[in-house]
Order: sequence, then structure tokens, then C-alpha cells
Amino acid sequence: MTHSNADRHDDPLFDPQTPAPRAGGIAARAQAAQVSSPARYLQGLNPEQRDAVETTEGPLLVLAGAGTGKTRVLTTRIAHILASRRAFPSQILAVTFTNKAAREMKVRIGALIGGEQTEGMPWLGTFHSIGVKILRRHGELVGLRSDFTILDTDDQIRLMKQVIQAAGLDDKRWPARQLANLIDGWKNRGLSPDKIPDSEAYAFANGRGRELYTAYQERLKTLNAVDFGDLLTECVRLFREHPDVLESFQQRFRYILVDEYQDTNVAQYLWLRLLAQRPEGERANICCVGDDDQSIYGWRGAEVANILRFDHDFPGAKVIRLERNYRSTGHILAAASCLIAQNESRLGKTLFPATDEMGAPVLVASGWDSSEEARSIGEDIERKQRQGISLNEIAILVRASFQMREFEDRFVTLGLPYRVIGGPRFFERMEIRDALAYLRVTQNPADGLAFERIVNTPKRGLGAATIQLIHSHARSRDIPLLAAAGELAATEEIKPRQRQALGDLVRNFARWSEMLEHTPHPELAEIILEESGYIEMWQRDRSPEAPGRLENLKELVNNLGEYDSLGGFLEHVSLVMDTEGGETEEAVSIMTLHSAKGLEFDVVYLPGWEEGLFPHQRALDESGKAGLEEERRLAYVGLTRARRHATIWFVGNRRVHGLWQSTLPSRFIDDLPEDHVEVAEPASYGGYGGAGHYGSGGYGGSRFERMEPFDSAYRTPGWQRAKSNRDRADPRNRTGRGPTTLEGELVAKSVIGGTSRYSVGERVFHQKFGYGTIHTIDGNKLTIDFEKSGRKRVVDSFVEAT
Repeated sequence: MTHSNADRHDDPLFDPQTPAPRAGGIAARAQAAQVSSPARYLQGLNPEQRDAVETTEGPLLVLAGAGTGKTRVLTTRIAHILASRRAFPSQILAVTFTNKAAREMKVRIGALIGGEQTEGMPWLGTFHSIGVKILRRHGELVGLRSDFTILDTDDQIRLMKQVIQAAGLDDKRWPARQLANLIDGWKNRGLSPDKIPDSEAYAFANGRGRELYTAYQERLKTLNAVDFGDLLTECVRLFREHPDVLESFQQRFRYILVDEYQDTNVAQYLWLRLLAQRPEGERANICCVGDDDQSIYGWRGAEVANILRFDHDFPGAKVIRLERNYRSTGHILAAASCLIAQNESRLGKTLFPATDEMGAPVLVASGWDSSEEARSIGEDIERKQRQGISLNEIAILVRASFQMREFEDRFVTLGLPYRVIGGPRFFERMEIRDALAYLRVTQNPADGLAFERIVNTPKRGLGAATIQLIHSHARSRDIPLLAAAGELAATEEIKPRQRQALGDLVRNFARWSEMLEHTPHPELAEIILEESGYIEMWQRDRSPEAPGRLENLKELVNNLGEYDSLGGFLEHVSLVMDTEGGETEEAVSIMTLHSAKGLEFDVVYLPGWEEGLFPHQRALDESGKAGLEEERRLAYVGLTRARRHATIWFVGNRRVHGLWQSTLPSRFIDDLPEDHVEVAEPASYGGYGGAGHYGSGGYGGSRFERMEPFDSAYRTPGWQRAKSNRDRADPRNRTGRGPTTLEGELVAKSVIGGTSRYSVGERVFHQKFGYGTIHTIDGNKLTIDFEKSGRKRVVDSFVEAT
């Protein structure tokens, strides 16, 4: 096989005739001097870390527990290989999962040994970016020109829709997005069309899955295009069908390093195994860094088995365990280690703190329902804030995104700044904005912005031209868009199909507006979302995000029941949306457990530890024991995000799909070690949780239930009020879906009208915005000129006179 000048240029050692430094010469003596004296970059490493850095030859698995400095080990190892002249930069293959991680690695290596070294590392990057480089050089061998295009998700789905239609199938019955998810899953497992199991091929379009996959790949070749899955599967095919190309890369890469090995899928595993193969008698210099206990992405194709069988794939491999944790206190680490020890599929390690500090035990608290959970956590955060803990160092980690809404609402009431990590705030999510637009038009038919948002959502065949016509008619007649749409639907100006769709929509809004007078607004919201086809749109959507979007819509409908009118609810939402803080403002972080991996906080709250939610029922139903173990790994990840304080919450009642259900404590709670856990005293959180609320059967009661929550000597006014309100707060004693009672006050009072006790010009204080002067008053809503935050509109119950 011939090699281009470009190949030779970026690989100085490719030529076997390159001379080694002369023995005893200047270069050799300089090298020896550098190696013999302890390098600066090795200073500060603990014995296990240094062993991992200096073990450069042969296969090595570094089992790096949470907070044990794995990134430092990986970057220092590369720096050591370069500084000790074991390889040129172009001979090191270093693979990460994200571009951000690759950039960070380059910066760290540069800081250790000089930036000029990392400039010559063309093979440091993500699996996909390295796959692109390989295919640009040798793509013609698998039917690709070097200028091939990489399709994004939208282009991919558009192409699949064409393939489905060309096969004579109904693309509504067999959505392109569903086929895209299937094919992506097959490619993650390294399966070409002829390798798909028959049972899976029959799962789409009555057995035509294999045929459509084949047709899709043929269309890609015609377009000289690839999708992201092809960047690895085509490389694997290239290596298998052209051993000379594979051998050239095997010779090129003297050292292979892989980050987050526990998250690799089958295709990535095959790609790495091929590159790491060596002739019999030789050992590959491959180093994989990962943590089997943090493998939490099985739902997107990750295979924890890849890291578990490392020593089988590379006989004689050395395994180094990094167990010295620099992040968390002793109690947190002991609790997390005991929890994860219940998993059977793991290599095993036990984290211990780098210092002797045990810190506070992990706190386990129970409550009556999710409203109390959010209220209690909010109050505890305020206490922590008064103790001097920064809000930036506080996080709430939830199992499912729908849990966030309760906390967001509570924090708005408290004036507590927060940010949602890994996604928009609840009311900023696409599906919630769409649903709110339907409700806004029902409440106010003149709301043109809301009508424009959903006039063609879901798809009704109303394109840009039709919408432009509605706009023109509305302007010429000086009427709202909905009224203009109704008039146009009664004329011949638009095509019959669009006229019918527009007329149906206008008539629906008229009927829904009439129903406002006599239908409970939560029930009406369900009717609107069902009859508009919006719920069905997400039910038919086969993307991984669709189930979460449906859960969020159900949570939105649940939330409506807490307000006495649709108008009151929409006004509340407007106030929520107006509480955006600046990027630099301190704020509590709210995120899912999956989004939290790699992050750390001084204080972590873990709400929702209940059976069915955590472990999630879907994981148990779809994956059985493997699903349970991945859920337990997710719990371990959550606990190890905490540096100093970790609090686990479970409640006895949670509203699921609009109905209150009794819930059982998560089995993970009884996996925790009693010596490192403290049960929250009832007065600490004002909770209603405890014995007798979870019933018997199923998983059974937790040992943390065995106390009567009101059987205590506390006699504070708040405690007595909670005790007297206990029965009234019981969701099972509520009738109807009216506003809930919270400490004797209707929640709805914060958003409905009424006369304010304040007057224009009065000076007031707001917990978030500080001091200000009232500019105008509208009912119980005040427009205030704040001294530091500018003009804001707030409900009067959020301020106090000075």
C-alpha cells in the first residue's frame, strides 16, 4: 500500500529508517537527564495515580471512581509519553466522548509540558471526529468520495421519509423518526442490514425493516453522504475488508488511550478492538480509563460489558484502581459504596476519602406528598443560604424531568433564583409552550402570537403561504388572526384542504372558549390537548424525548388544578417566565441525574426515591435485572455528586398522570448503611411522612418509616399547625380538583385579583430584587422600580413594607 506525502508529513516515525539517537550522544544524554529526574508534571500524584501514569507498556485498565482524579491521570499519562519521548504526538490516539473533553485535555497537556506538543496531536478527539479523518483518507474503499457530506438529524429523517414513501408505505403509520431510532440502534451495535436479527427486522413496517435499512444506505451512497452512525460502522467495514489499511493505522498508533470506556457502545468497541490488535507475541499499549459503577447510558447503546471484559479482551492486562476520593466526605462515600456493592455486575472497588473528614451523615427525609417535598427542600436551601453557602453550590437532582415543575413553582414563590441544567425550564420547554399557546387562545381569542405558534402544530397542511394570507387579511380588516382565519375559511381564497383544516381549528377554539364557562379548567385543558391532536402527535413520535414530553404535558395539566381559573394559571405562568436572572447571578441548579454526571456541588438534594420512579418502572420492565443495576448506578452517581451534604427524599403520595397514588420508598434506601445515614427528625422538615402511609405488600416498608411523624415533644406554632392540618392536607381526603390549601392560604390567591394593601410610592422589599418603590398597582400585582434590578412586575404577597 502506498502512502501520501501528507501521511509521511504528519507521522515522522512512519519511515522505519528514521535513526534513533546515537548512544552517548547529546540527544541521548538530554533524554536520560529528563527521565532520571522526577518530572514536574508527576508532582502531587498519589501512588495509584502515578502508577497509572508510568505504566506505559501493555494493556492497562484504570478503574477510576468518582472524584478520584481520572482526568488528571489521563492527561498526565499523555504528557509523560510525550515528555519521555516514547512517541511523537502524531502516534498517540486519544479518544474522548465530547469535543469539550478533547479541548480540555489539550489545554491540560499543554499546561503540563508546553502547548507546542499538543499542536501536533491530530488523533486526539471524539470517536466521530477521528472516524471522519480516517474516512476522508480512505473512504473510496467503502464507496465514499473524500468530500462526502455528514447528515444532521433533520436531513437524516427527511431522507428516511423519502425512503418510506418510495416503498409505498404510509409515513404517518410508519414514522421516519421511529425508523431513524431503529437504524441508529442497529448502527450503535455495529449491525449492517444483513446482520439484523429477524425479530428486529420485523418490528417495523410489517417485516420491511431490513429492506428499508438497505434502501436508506443505498440512498446515502448515491448522495455521497453518511450519518453519524456510519462514521464508525464504515470505519469498521473498511478495517475488516482492507487489512492493509488497518495495519497501517495499527503501526501508526503506538499508544491508544480511551476516556469514559464504560460508556462505549458495540460499534465503538469493535473499532477500538480492531485498532488495538497486535501480532501474536506483541501486546497493545492501550489504556482505558473508566468506572463500571458510573455506566448509566445503556438506554442509548452503552455496554457496561465492554469494561467488565477488558482483561478477557487483553490477556495479562494490568488493572489499577483509583479509590482515593478528593471530593466527598467519609459518610457520603461509605453510603455510596454500600449502595453500589449490591450490584453483581461490577469489577469492585471501595472509595475512601483523601482526608479523615467524615462530615455529616447522608440525610433521609420523608414527606406526605411532592408539594411538601418541594416546600421543605426550598426552606432548607434558604437555611443553607443564611449559613453562608452559595446557591451555586446547591443542586437538586431528579430522576425524571417532570419532577422539576414542583420545585420551579416553589422557588418562584420563595423568590429563590434557580437554573435548569441540560435543558430549558419547565415552562420554556417546547411542548409546554405549545400547550400554553392553545390555552392562551382559548382564554383570549385575540392572542395572535399564541395562535400563530400552533396554527400548524400538529401539522395541518397550513404552510407559510396560508399563514401569510391570514396575516394580510387580519391587517386589512384590523381584526385578530383567529377571526381572520375564520373569515378566510368561509371564502374560496384558499385551497379546499387548507380551508377545511383552518375551519375545523377555528370552530374548535370557539367551542373550547364556550366550555370555559362550565367545564373545570384542568379537564378542559385535557380536552383541548386531545382534540387538537397534540397528544397524539407525541404518542406517534418515536424519538427518545417523546415519553418525557408526554409526562411534562401531564404535569402541566396537574398543575392547573392548583388554581381557581385558567386565567389565574396563565397569569402565574407569565410571572414565572418573568423571573429570569442574569447569567452571573447565584442560583440553585436543577437537573436530571443523567445530566449531573461529571459535576459536583457542596449540597445535593435527591428527591423522588420511590419505587416506580427510582428505580424507574420502564427500566425494570424493559431490561429486568440489568435495568435495576443501571438504576442503582444512577443512584450512586447522584450521591457522589455531593461534597459535603447529601439529602435523600421520598414521599408517601405523588401525583402520577393526574391521579394521586400512594408510593413505596425506593429499595435503594434500604441498601444504605445505617451507620452513615441519619433519618431526618420530623420537625426538621415539617413532614407528614412516616409510618402507616405506605401500606403493606409490594416491596414492603422501609426501616426509615418506623416512626410516628407527630409523636414528638415539639410544640412550636408551625409544628402544631402542620399537625392540625394533617388530615386536610391528605390528598385522599380532597374532593374535586380545586385549588390546594397550603398553611391555611389558597395557592390561587397569589395570582388572582384583589385589592392590594400597598399604595403607589410606597417603599417595599423583595427577597430577590431588593428594595424598590411601587410605580403602579393593578389588583394585587405591583409594578416596582427596584434600586438594583430595574422595573419588575410582582405579586404583592412577595414583598413587604419597609
